[in-house]
Amino acid sequence: MSRIGRMPIVIPAGVDVKLDGNNITVKGPKGTLSSSFHKNMTIEKEGNTIIVKRPNDEKENRALHGLTRSLINNMVIGVTKGFEKSLEIAGVGFRAQKQGKKLILNIGFSHPVEIEEPNGITIEVPSPNNIIVKGADKQLVGEVAAQIRKKRPPEPYKGKGIKYSDEVVIRKEGKAGAKGKG
Repeated sequence: MSRIGRMPIVIPAGVDVKLDGNNITVKGPKGTLSSSFHKNMTIEKEGNTIIVKRPNDEKENRALHGLTRSLINNMVIGVTKGFEKSLEIAGVGFRAQKQGKKLILNIGFSHPVEIEEPNGITIEVPSPNNIIVKGADKQLVGEVAAQIRKKRPPEPYKGKGIKYSDEVVIRKEGKAGAKGKG
């Protein structure tokens, strides 16, 4: 039995969960999330808990059991607390600023890079070298943060670029010099 899959999901106060077969809608103070899950999984609401069950011990069903439970739990956490990813910008003259719903990045190109804020996501710039991506949908928060990082990933020689705040950039040593030429 899946250790994660068999754990019940506690529904906190202020969160409304609607089940329609394998379609689930979770509504809370931070927004509304809805998703549909595999037909083999049985999702039941008992009081203030959600329980995910599987029909048998086939390999596919065992894999889906824990996955389904984790995705539903992330939906509940997302509408109550929300998720956030923090990014840092390193480099001389590299900075970020917010104009309305656009994030404008000056990251060493001849032009500023503009990124539109998608629905359900808020992008904050507390300082010119920090970006915080917040939202209720864990996957969307990670995707937007990855798209921002992709504009200028950190390079290993000087460490310039955009990186996650908890990411460690492994630095490389430059060329040793041109000795013996001539």
